[in-house]
Amino acid sequence: MNYRRFLPNLCTAMNLVFGMCSILATVEGHLDWGALFIFCALIADGLDGRIARAFGVSSEFGKEMDSLCDLGSFGVAPALLAWSLALHNYGALGALVTIFFAVCGMWRLTRFNVNAGVVHGYFMGLAIPAGGNLIAMSTWLFLELGINPTAFGLAYPVVVALTAYLMVSHVHYPDFKGGGEKIYTASKLFALAVFVGILYVGSAAPLPAVFAGIFATYALFGIVNHTIAFMAGAKEG
Repeated sequence: MNYRRFLPNLCTAMNLVFGMCSILATVEGHLDWGALFIFCALIADGLDGRIARAFGVSSEFGKEMDSLCDLGSFGVAPALLAWSLALHNYGALGALVTIFFAVCGMWRLTRFNVNAGVVHGYFMGLAIPAGGNLIAMSTWLFLELGINPTAFGLAYPVVVALTAYLMVSHVHYPDFKGGGEKIYTASKLFALAVFVGILYVGSAAPLPAVFAGIFATYALFGIVNHTIAFMAGAKEG
């Protein structure tokens, strides 16, 4: 057995294993575990590419495998989690938002694969692992704080739908690898304010508040930074 190829593929497979564990936990009513398994899938997803590059065994097979696993773990699993947490209370609207999230995840992955050789230095649209974990970690935070999202009216389905839309949008999200999108000071300050605000609101559950804050801040940061870049470009033009 060629362990150099086996190890990264094993991590990729574990991504889907954790995604399936999330789905099963959610179906059984253990939504906290459903959320945590999605985060575990993120860890596995982050390891496979790094191991493959370290061993020099990156391949088209691994890339396709990674996308298929991502759809399950960060598209379908979070959609089901959101449905089980609150979206089922909104009838047809909730069902549409649940399906919309999964479909946008599929669209995001397909576009990423097609544009892999064209888009460099940034992510076009919110990456699906970030979108899926935003849903997962916010679910965990709601559960720990004892908050029912339906208490806020239509806010929850709107936020889930917006998260789904961000994945297929043309908003430029920095990949923080350098040489890509310019990161503006105003965006950094905004991100810091959002993160601190989430920590304050979720102070009774600090760990889920930190993780929910990270993903929520990143999602909003991209919008603000892209808007500032667009306005700066318009003025220069």
